Amino acid sequence: MDRRDFLKTAGGGLLLGGSCAYAFRLLTASGTATPATAAASKRRWGMLIDLNKCRPDCTVCLEACREENNVAHHTDERWDVHWIRKVALHDTSGRPGVDKRVLLLCNHCDEPPCAQVCPVQATYKRDDGIVIVDPHRCIGCRYCMIACPYDARVFDFKESDDWPNKDLPKRSHGVAEACTLCAHRLDRSEKPACVEACDKINVGALLVGDLNDPDSEISRVISSNSVKRIREDLGTKPKVCYIGL
Repeated sequence: MDRRDFLKTAGGGLLLGGSCAYAFRLLTASGTATPATAAASKRRWGMLIDLNKCRPDCTVCLEACREENNVAHHTDERWDVHWIRKVALHDTSGRPGVDKRVLLLCNHCDEPPCAQVCPVQATYKRDDGIVIVDPHRCIGCRYCMIACPYDARVFDFKESDDWPNKDLPKRSHGVAEACTLCAHRLDRSEKPACVEACDKINVGALLVGDLNDPDSEISRVISSNSVKRIREDLGTKPKVCYIGL
């Protein structure tokens, strides 16, 4: 066997082995679901933001998010990372009105374009609808940031010395990031840090719950109010909705 034939045979074997291993992982993951994971897969987490309650100058949710998730803060807007932020929406229709301060974060879309364009499957959607970035797989190409219509993806350019929450790892530089809805807290039946912080000051502008459960608080509030989602026309099926938008 000459060198060219050897490389063809070896390459084919590697591809076949890799494909079989990948298929095995898929079959194993889907075929060995425990009762706990099966129950979790029936959930569909979403967020409701009541802008009528949200105070324009309040930042407790932003600070809680940063503290809980070790989000990098370099005190330099060129490098600072924001998983959740407040922006001003201006009415360009010419009608008289007041500009709104709106909370923006990852919309955890049911059809996430960020996951669709990721070349290494570093971005994926969990069975419960939360969109996650795996920092160990991310190659920093930033395709997901270009694809996201909500400008909710950020890139960590620099390593941060801050590490307030030792229960979670430091954020990795050179990778894309976004809000996780504090999935680690939801998995422990706890509220996301931003929601908990908003509740502590008795504002209650943020609500996270199971959209698949008609009896959940978030489903009841949505059904009894006029709610809007940002850029629903794009077909991303965002799971963050607003009252008062």
